[in-house]
Amino acid sequence: MTNLNLLQNPPFGAKCSYLHFQQNKGAGGNSYFLAPPENISSSSRHCGHKMEVEGQDMNSIRRDTDEPRKFDLPVDSEHKATEFRVLSTAAPHMRAFHLSWVSFFSCFVSTFAAPPLLPIIRDNLNLTATDIGNAGIASVSGAVFARIAMGTVCDLFGPRLASASLILITAPAVYFTSIASSPISFLLLRFCTGFSIATFVSTQFWMSSMFSGPVVGTANGVAGGWGNLGGGATQLIMPLVFGVIRDIGAIKFTAWRIAFFIPALFQTLAAFAVLIFGQDLPDGNFSGLQNSGNKQKDEFSRVFYHGATNYRGWILALTYGYCFGVELTVDNIIAEYFYDRFNLELHTAGMIAASFGLANIVSRPAGGMISDITAKRFGMRGRLWALWVMQTLGGIFCVILGQVGSLTASIIVMIIFSMFVQAACGLTFGVVPFVSRRSLGVISGMTGGGGNVGAVLTQLIFFKGSKYSKETGITLMGVMIICCTLPIMLIYFPQWGGMFCGPSKNMTTEEDYYLSEWNSKEKQKGFHQSSLKFADNSRSERGRSRVNTTTIPPNQV
Repeated sequence: MTNLNLLQNPPFGAKCSYLHFQQNKGAGGNSYFLAPPENISSSSRHCGHKMEVEGQDMNSIRRDTDEPRKFDLPVDSEHKATEFRVLSTAAPHMRAFHLSWVSFFSCFVSTFAAPPLLPIIRDNLNLTATDIGNAGIASVSGAVFARIAMGTVCDLFGPRLASASLILITAPAVYFTSIASSPISFLLLRFCTGFSIATFVSTQFWMSSMFSGPVVGTANGVAGGWGNLGGGATQLIMPLVFGVIRDIGAIKFTAWRIAFFIPALFQTLAAFAVLIFGQDLPDGNFSGLQNSGNKQKDEFSRVFYHGATNYRGWILALTYGYCFGVELTVDNIIAEYFYDRFNLELHTAGMIAASFGLANIVSRPAGGMISDITAKRFGMRGRLWALWVMQTLGGIFCVILGQVGSLTASIIVMIIFSMFVQAACGLTFGVVPFVSRRSLGVISGMTGGGGNVGAVLTQLIFFKGSKYSKETGITLMGVMIICCTLPIMLIYFPQWGGMFCGPSKNMTTEEDYYLSEWNSKEKQKGFHQSSLKFADNSRSERGRSRVNTTTIPPNQV
């Protein structure tokens, strides 16, 4: 029989209710569950008890003590899935996963539908090199502020409404691209379409709300990676659609315009699918849970404040600017680069360029998985080290890409470069969910917005006009990746440590860190309960050597 020792050891001197194990005896043996506070006798009420379990893993005890399971996947105390089954469509966890990546994929297809057809579009609209560069910058600049705003909207209204609303608002710009008649109108339409890729934030928020710490890096990596896959898929889709329409009988200057109806329709259908079939949280939608009193309506000012004042979010925004931002830049320039430098056919250049984005099918998910695997052994410190190593290697191969002069070598180096830089994107969002519980959306928005800022700055500095050749710009971009990855070394979590330092000597706990986002009045109203559960479930970030010291925290603070 499991031996339960109850030791008085308050983790953070606050008034607490005692956790009580009640035993059920049956034919199948003994089972244990947490009795509600009203069932606890007065003699059993103490403050700050620490519970140690001898002879049985704490996670198994928690599973035994959860409510009767009502989900197809195993869940933790927040009802977040503790397993990630990519081939499943189980509601609500895996259904949310598939809706999020498909909708994000559709936005990527729309945003980068123009680059593979630029050799045709530039002749039709008389675009100069400067016009093309400005349009590329416009396509990613609008999402800078949209991603920050999207994070806050997710915190307040939920990822389902946030995602579907933005997709529907930006879909008309994709349709209207078919009637662009000048460089200015083409730039404005690319600018408006680019807002749609802010759905990346809702995708990552959604996954972080549906999946528990041990698999959240994998969930974020696969959803983000498969969504980003749209940037590569569109390099194949648009030339193919263009070719079919032209072969049917349309002239080339008409065929490219008709082709834009395909990504526009795809984006519209994806938005309605999210609205109809999606669910914000494991237990329901934001509005329903708030109306029933099961979720408090948070204040915008407090949510934004705790996100904006967390320096870790700003560092991740900078570093993400030179993994995802680089990916956006390459999506805009790579087809034209191969077309012009190696005198290739349009379809051939599109296929080569597509291989960069298509690498997302494995590279970004691999980054998320690496983050989770290293965390199991080394905790948060392992996640940070893996991120720094992968992104730095991405920068090195980017420098090499700008230096090689043969077609074959360029393709090989480009694919290796894509694997590392996209894996770094997945690794980044293995860290993001742990920066803040209350302001998860704001941190996700800041980080995602940083990716777009990096893309804008990189294209402004290296790929606007004719100041640098594209190969020189690619080399210098690699140098910036290496330099801008260094600040990861400054990220430090007092409860877990950083790359070079262990956890704080003040014995800071997960509860101390996440409950610091709530004031005493909010705690008295019980608003902090979700953060308390999250703190308990995030103990895995201590690493294998420390996770066995797990304690069950009190249920009230």
